Amino acid sequence: MKFIPMDKAVYTFSKEHEPVEHVSPGEVIILEAQDALGGQVTSEDMPLDQLDWSRVNPATGPVYIEGAEEGDTLVVDILDIEVPDRGVCLVVPGHGALSNHEFKSKTKFAEIRDGFVIYNGVKLLLQPMIGTIGVAPSGDPMPTAVPYKHGGNLDCKEVTIGARLYLPVAVEGALFAAGDLHAVQGDGELCVAAVEIPGKIMFRFNVIKGRQPSWPILEYGDHFSIMTSDESLDKAVEYATLEAVEAIMKATGWSFEESYIFSSLGVDVMINQVVDPKKGVRAVIPKSIASIDAFLK
Repeated sequence: MKFIPMDKAVYTFSKEHEPVEHVSPGEVIILEAQDALGGQVTSEDMPLDQLDWSRVNPATGPVYIEGAEEGDTLVVDILDIEVPDRGVCLVVPGHGALSNHEFKSKTKFAEIRDGFVIYNGVKLLLQPMIGTIGVAPSGDPMPTAVPYKHGGNLDCKEVTIGARLYLPVAVEGALFAAGDLHAVQGDGELCVAAVEIPGKIMFRFNVIKGRQPSWPILEYGDHFSIMTSDESLDKAVEYATLEAVEAIMKATGWSFEESYIFSSLGVDVMINQVVDPKKGVRAVIPKSIASIDAFLK
């Protein structure tokens, strides 16, 4: 089993990066990730103005997947996430959903023990997830802090153990990278950070040839999620809704109007995060309505 250490980090998804490892479809690897702050915060008393922001949001990789070509779909199975015994949370003035309000910088450590995250004595169920995960775009490099069609900083709490992610391949080898682990995150990631942790992720990759989704598709439990993003939350919702309606049309043979009506009945639109350069949402469709085939073009 191949192991990729956390020092193999990039800060953009780019076709120009040299791969740090090559893997074959079906092969299992372990990727080690830094926390989103690059391991810089070691004390709750550390002034956040001392942070080197150029080291924030590292992603480990990129990994070259043999046989993946432009027009294909990279299938990413998340098999396991190993977490440490504590994580860091913080707020920074001018950031988050309340960026227009006045507040001070604050750093807190949260203990991770016995399947729970403990914040100020309050227990939250441990739900480790991957914040940043994606492949290289065909055009200009994309910062790891930004979500878009290639994946990136999706910050969706269901990108977790047991999930399967479908990513559109734009360059040879896909050039996959991941990082920004969270021990727990609420939908929205309202204050700009969750419980940020380093850790180890076990992945398995496969490739669907010649077809791909327009946006990342997540398969988890009994549903699929279309994950879209835009500077405008309204536009992100519009993109997700249109993709959902088109998938329903393809899966059922219904008209646009019938499928649009059903979207109000059986599709949930959820907010992933509202704090990154592009806001992220997901349109959730039950597997009873559509298979992955409905999302591939």
